[in-house]
Amino acid sequence: MTADLRRTVKGAVEAALRREGRPGAAVSVTLVDDGKIRELNRIYRGKDRVTDVLSFPLAEGPEDPFLGDIVISAERAREQAREFGHSLRRELAFLAVHGALHVLGRDHQTPDEERAMFALQEAVLRGQGIVR
Repeated sequence: MTADLRRTVKGAVEAALRREGRPGAAVSVTLVDDGKIRELNRIYRGKDRVTDVLSFPLAEGPEDPFLGDIVISAERAREQAREFGHSLRRELAFLAVHGALHVLGRDHQTPDEERAMFALQEAVLRGQGIVR
């Protein structure tokens, strides 16, 4: 990943953390290939398929400075960027914000949760100057 893309991912995660009132909290972000994310998805979620992003919340309380891990499939991000007609930069930022919000406890199991989470993601990205 280029230095510019690393800065984009880092900035997107930091913006999501600030937006949710956790500036300065730590999150690790790892980019992997499709094979690795499929393996992790199978082991930790029981789903034997490729996915774009996995989040592993690890905070043991509201004051814990380390929130968790985000794993992004770089291959899937490239494919989705082409599929959706936007840049790899935008797709990686989107997946990083999505993962950060999951680590922070946000979810999208219901239609209302999904609308709220996706609106928040877009607001964070717009604040970073990342638009479709």
